[in-house]
Amino acid sequence: MFRKILFSFVFLLSLTASSISFADELSARQVVEEFQNELLTVMKQGKALGFKGRYDKLDPSVRKSHDLPKIARIVVGKQWEELSAEQQTKLETVFSQLSVSAYAHNFKDFSGESFTFLSEEETGRGGVVIHSNLLIPGEKNVKFDYMMKKKDDGWRIINIIADGVSDLALKRSEYTSVLSKDGFDALIAKITEKIDNYAAQ
Repeated sequence: MFRKILFSFVFLLSLTASSISFADELSARQVVEEFQNELLTVMKQGKALGFKGRYDKLDPSVRKSHDLPKIARIVVGKQWEELSAEQQTKLETVFSQLSVSAYAHNFKDFSGESFTFLSEEETGRGGVVIHSNLLIPGEKNVKFDYMMKKKDDGWRIINIIADGVSDLALKRSEYTSVLSKDGFDALIAKITEKIDNYAAQ
């Protein structure tokens, strides 16, 4: 009898834990909006923080909201399989640094900008697209389409399309070309140079 009661108690606890976990999981829209809020917070402190300060504040937020390892694999396409495990790790590392650096560079000033949610749609492969606008006072709005994929630990951004231009497509075109023509070391050098340029501006 005691075992039955104990089993029932443990079973209920497991159900409760699962329910809490499910309830705590952020939706695709919430992941995007949390990230956008962090961007605005950093922008408001942008000048005081400097590049390094912005980078440090944005790093955990970018890694939490973006599937950076997957994006790194996508941007080199089929050539990913030709890289050694060490090269794959190296590429993931520098690409992650590049992604955070780009945000730290591009979102450094605040002049009343805000994000507004437009709509959400499901894709044919279980993904979600979050459509939103960046409102810039006195300028044309910038439309951002966030392509989202579900992982075991929640929704992640795998591509961002800004005013119809895919960041992933641009990088893939550039990176696959460098990798094919000049090799892996040249690609890493090119990405590292971009990171340095962002930090210096």
